[in-house]
Amino acid sequence: MALSLSPAVASIAARLRAAGCVFAEDEARLLVSAARTPAELDDMVDRRAGGLPLEHVLGWAEFCGLRLAVDPGVFVPRPRTEFLVRRAAALARPGAVVVDLCCGSGAMGMALAAAVGPVELHAVDLDPAAVRCARRNLAPLGGQVYEGDLYAVLPAALRGRVDVLVASPPYVPTGAIGLLPPEARVHEPRVALDGGADGLDVVRRVVAGASGWLAPGGHLLVETSEGQARETAEAAARAGLAARLTYDEELDATAVIGTSADGARGGRPG
Repeated sequence: MALSLSPAVASIAARLRAAGCVFAEDEARLLVSAARTPAELDDMVDRRAGGLPLEHVLGWAEFCGLRLAVDPGVFVPRPRTEFLVRRAAALARPGAVVVDLCCGSGAMGMALAAAVGPVELHAVDLDPAAVRCARRNLAPLGGQVYEGDLYAVLPAALRGRVDVLVASPPYVPTGAIGLLPPEARVHEPRVALDGGADGLDVVRRVVAGASGWLAPGGHLLVETSEGQARETAEAAARAGLAARLTYDEELDATAVIGTSADGARGGRPG
């Protein structure tokens, strides 16, 4: 039996539905529960009806059963990325050295630490707003967050020590950016979406630079699309990693896992 809606929730849901929100009733309940005053609720509904992602309106997102801060302008973690986290958690152990590249809000690192136990956590993003947000989320876990371009800003002491390296880099082809929903296209940073002509510009750099940082037997896990997975796996093999493809039909999620036989060998930062 469907739950009845209060008049306030029903009224807000009707407005959100008219604005194109698919899960209008659920969103209305969240907004009502989050607002501290009627004026704040009106403002939140206005912003959501205007197209701002719900997570940016609320100031948080749910990911892997956790609630983490997501500031306006920061990439919102996607449910499909939970698949990559589950695969990474199965390969990690308490005390592992974990690096989250293109970390956004720090969602993957936060979820991995929750799933595995205490880890030595490092995260990197190019976007200053994302770095500020990730620091808020990861500081309670002792995580270190660096602002810059992939491996270039990681401490040199991590070379050859990383047990699990996760990355959800931008992998949308430039020509497909215009096809994304307005919530992503308008309100999320392009640097978190645009992967270049074929979507693999950043993915290739992540894969090419990984071997110099992985510990012996360490793992690289990269999120990509199903159509890009084979080329990503081939890039991992060229980088000296044993690569395999993994896919979750329910989440429509694809990840390439590359394992280092000798994480201590040389390599250049990406």
